[in-house]
Amino acid sequence: MAAEQHTRDNGVKRRHRQEGPQKHIMVFVLSAILTLIAFAAVAAGGVNVVFAVILLLIMAVIQVFLQMGYWMHLKDKGHMMPIIFMLGGFLIAGTCIIMALYWVWWD
Repeated sequence: MAAEQHTRDNGVKRRHRQEGPQKHIMVFVLSAILTLIAFAAVAAGGVNVVFAVILLLIMAVIQVFLQMGYWMHLKDKGHMMPIIFMLGGFLIAGTCIIMALYWVWWD
């Protein structure tokens, strides 16, 4: 792995390890496996519809967290503001969806 030397004010050198492609490859393979499982669950035909929908939703949520954590580097330090803005966007979008469903179904 590549390492960079950082010098502090007191002259002590510290090594900073950079992240290699291993984790990105692992996340890519895991995402591909989750996609294949989702495709197989739908293509099988004999799977209960409710089970298939719940399975697809769970795997979609897992993939979202993997993608945001590793591909968008939100797991790293200094990314709190993008996380806060995304959570705010999810909150607003979720509120709009719930309000739209309430308006359509119970009006």
